[in-house]
Amino acid sequence: MQSQFESFWQAGDAVTHSVFWILLLMSLLSWSVILFKFWQFSRYRLLTPGITEQFWHAANWQSGIDRLQKLPAYHALAEAGDKGRVWLNKQHPALLADALPSSEVMVQALRGALNHANSRLENGQTLLASIGSTAPFVGLFGTVWGIYHALMNIGSSGQLGLDQVSGPVGEALIMTALGLFVAIPAVLAYNAFNRQLRLVSAELDGFAHDLHLYFMAKQSTQQEQH
Repeated sequence: MQSQFESFWQAGDAVTHSVFWILLLMSLLSWSVILFKFWQFSRYRLLTPGITEQFWHAANWQSGIDRLQKLPAYHALAEAGDKGRVWLNKQHPALLADALPSSEVMVQALRGALNHANSRLENGQTLLASIGSTAPFVGLFGTVWGIYHALMNIGSSGQLGLDQVSGPVGEALIMTALGLFVAIPAVLAYNAFNRQLRLVSAELDGFAHDLHLYFMAKQSTQQEQH
């Protein structure tokens, strides 16, 4: 295997070597994102049921929000809702937000945090999609260039034989295989993580809805007491 690789490497030129390093870099980036996203989504799927239950069964708000620190998206939602509650309880000068009902002010606060959380969860998806769609063409370019390079060598030598063509062309086709080797895991991971993203986003949306009900009920209770 090592001798075959050495033969392939020696037969290539600067362009072929550059394509190989580009594909290697794309593969490293792809697998780094895959491993990170797998850890990230596994963590959310495993911890969400228990931690959200602990949050709603906490004795007070601070105790509950402290339990969400292991899940940054949920923690950010809770903090955004608490900031919205503080905003509603303060006396403000005439602002545009004053024209909105309390419920809409809270919706705005939670929606902003929810969008930010979903954006963070989507990090890496664009890279996987880009690698999955471009890696085969990068490998194909390396193949075309390798075949061209082999034909130029045959033309300069003035001799044509199957043994002279099969070796260089076979080595050039390795680039296509490398491109597919890089692209296929990226595409599969992108599709799998898209499904996980939808599930986690749906759970976050449900948690934001519950927070909205909680803060509105708390706001209504405070207004009745006053």
